[in-house]
Amino acid sequence: MDFEYSGRTKELKARVEVFMDEHIYPSERVYYDQVYQSDNRWIEPPILEELKENARAQGLWNLFLPESDLGAGLTNLEYAPLCETMGRVHWASEVFNCSAPDTGNMETIERYGTQEQKDQWLRPLLDGKIRSAFAMTEPKVASSDATNIETSIVRDGDEYVINGHKWWTSGIGSEACKILIVMGKTDPDAPKYTQQSMILVPSDTPGIKVLRMLNVMGFDDAPHGHGEVLFEDVRVPATNMLLGEGRGFEIAQGRLGPGRIHHCMRIIGQAERALEMMCQRATERTAFGKLLAEQGVTHERIAESRIEIEMCRLLTLKAAHMMDTVGNKEARQEIAMIKVAAPNMALGVIDRAMQLHGGGAMSQEFMLSYMWARMRALRFADGPDEVHRQQIARLELRRMVDWPPRRR
Repeated sequence: MDFEYSGRTKELKARVEVFMDEHIYPSERVYYDQVYQSDNRWIEPPILEELKENARAQGLWNLFLPESDLGAGLTNLEYAPLCETMGRVHWASEVFNCSAPDTGNMETIERYGTQEQKDQWLRPLLDGKIRSAFAMTEPKVASSDATNIETSIVRDGDEYVINGHKWWTSGIGSEACKILIVMGKTDPDAPKYTQQSMILVPSDTPGIKVLRMLNVMGFDDAPHGHGEVLFEDVRVPATNMLLGEGRGFEIAQGRLGPGRIHHCMRIIGQAERALEMMCQRATERTAFGKLLAEQGVTHERIAESRIEIEMCRLLTLKAAHMMDTVGNKEARQEIAMIKVAAPNMALGVIDRAMQLHGGGAMSQEFMLSYMWARMRALRFADGPDEVHRQQIARLELRRMVDWPPRRR
């Protein structure tokens, strides 16, 4: 087994790291000051646009999109280390036009959209001129089981009429959000996994009402945001349907593979940043006559963190490699495993870093509390741990003892 990164990955990783050192890290305080001091928190801060222009000028743009000539031509495995580096600062991926939910939405339109849909929505997304949102989860049903979704998408002549109540519609807070991908039911009487469809809905379509922006454990995630959204007799052209009626689950499976692994890559970057902060703090603070770095409990925390990060990185890279070589379906167990392992690992690492930072860790001084909250949210974002564990167990039972018995 070759653990060496490809030459292309090494070259891009070095360039991304230089960009982070020279532009992203020095701009962190500026970014947060501009967001929190703005009269309108849902407008992208000026520093972000400056950084995006710089990254694009350097060719560090649209580095995702495997199997497409619209991206950088990287496989999932090659993209993983770049995504990890971007993940060290939670908003950095947007600077390179590689942030969720835009990456998943762009990949969806690229894979399943018509040429007309690509011209209208994919091109401005790839150019970074607009942003997007994804509307699936609903407050009235357990949306971890997507077959529960109640939003209706009904054909009426040359249009579809959408009615439903969504929440956790990530990205809709941004004033740059111009397009939504909405999942709903076109035929509730069809077989279980062909009832759902996905459709493109411009954000300014009459009948869309953002009821409120949701806090994530006390943070509003501005300027990105997560909205509770009402769709009341929202009409869009029938040509906005993605792939065709009843193909929603098929699209979701294709969309969520790469998107899920991207989150895991960024999580590892966040954990690395927290460990770095932990080590720095340990050499700067003295308690009970000794540096924190000289105390045994600190050694344990640092060692455990390094071990856990390395294990998760290897599992992430294995999942990415399998996605590239045998496909998302065959890699589904590895994808599910890292979806459980990565955020739980990062929560532990960040918690240890918080302990070393004392009371300040709970404030905005170090951003550790926000990092922790984001990692906790990711245990829901792409499906709860229970759903992933269920899939892992079922696949393991089938592999080990061929259970349950196959129908004859």
